[in-house]
Amino acid sequence: MHKYLIEGGYPLHGRIRANGNKNAALPCVAACLLTDETVRLTNVPEIEDILVMFDILRQLGGTVKHLETNVFEVTMSNIVTHEIPVEAAKKVRASILFAGPLLARVGKVILPPPGGDVIGRRRLDTHFLALAELGARFEVDTVYTLTANKLVGQDLFLDEASVTGTENAVMAAVLAHGQTILQNAASEPHVQDLCNLLNSMGAQIRGIGSNILTIDGVARLHGAEFRIGTDFMEVGSLIGLAAATRSELEIEDAAPQHLRMVKLGYGKLGIHWETDGTTIRVPAGQPMKVVPDLGGQIPKIDDSPWPGFPPDILSIMTVVATQTEGTTLIHEKMFESRMFWVDKLISMGARIILCDPHRAVVSGPTRLTGNDMVSPDVRAGMALVIAALCAEGSSCIQNVYQIERGYENIAERLAQLGARIRRVKVE
Repeated sequence: MHKYLIEGGYPLHGRIRANGNKNAALPCVAACLLTDETVRLTNVPEIEDILVMFDILRQLGGTVKHLETNVFEVTMSNIVTHEIPVEAAKKVRASILFAGPLLARVGKVILPPPGGDVIGRRRLDTHFLALAELGARFEVDTVYTLTANKLVGQDLFLDEASVTGTENAVMAAVLAHGQTILQNAASEPHVQDLCNLLNSMGAQIRGIGSNILTIDGVARLHGAEFRIGTDFMEVGSLIGLAAATRSELEIEDAAPQHLRMVKLGYGKLGIHWETDGTTIRVPAGQPMKVVPDLGGQIPKIDDSPWPGFPPDILSIMTVVATQTEGTTLIHEKMFESRMFWVDKLISMGARIILCDPHRAVVSGPTRLTGNDMVSPDVRAGMALVIAALCAEGSSCIQNVYQIERGYENIAERLAQLGARIRRVKVE
């Protein structure tokens, strides 16, 4: 276990390259199960969740080679079990993503309840209902058991636009008999990455980027090489870091095409950036003043499925709002327990009224002071790092394992920008 020791109040500067998208890499790793040929993945973030997924593939009988930094080769020519190991499943919620490909490849999967962030109820119904429509049978006990003699394409309407539910349905449908029409599908960039990987493996998926996917099942998939796209969640976090610490940062490989709604959200706080190709430059010394809605009303920043404002950046926006002149309503609509971490910001001096589990009113700017804190989940943990870096004095953040599940070598990379942050082993 490690902790971060942070000395706040110092501006940062320099260039930082955004890493590959964790939420794209996770389903792409699972998709390697769909072929007995080798799949080469590049730009893979080397974070704990991804490494656990690779470990699960090894335990299922696969070969995983780490060729160089952020480059892996996977060969699943011999699947020796359809049972996901319990301890590994507890570590990563994305273990649910093995359901679709294992059903398609071997007709059965036994899946322990997946772990992951505790940010409210995260239902699995969408996964099982979609797979059942394709021909799977499932039993729920202490584990989830799914079996299928034959998967057959259907016209499906998902009961919610679940990202991982969509990904599981797509991975099962690509090897199903006949055509699947998947309506109310999630369309986030990471879902698009998975679909593009599958097409490069020989799948036939149309409508990528929309909420209606048409999938013509094929008899088999082959190997491929695929580059994981940029993690726009990390880019959004780094923009918030630059704004809150009043720093000038350049973010390379930032995939600005995925940041249009994020840009609108930051614009409500008076924060802007410049784009040069795939590089974003966040200038220092921005006004950072809340822009009222028409009629002088308090603006609201709220999350929703793609292309709405990403829920994973909402905690970052909460910190930035504490450093912005004016009042903002932060509305977390998608997860009912995700706002409870703001008590840590309040303990640092933030002026926040937590109205209910979903809404917080933030008034700024506020002088934050360093504090001892515990990271509750990936994104709130990164938000606490940003708060500590713009605060006066010293902070200690425990349980940084949660942060490092989503941000590769983040302490080292921030230190290279001038942040006074140290990663220290907890005795």
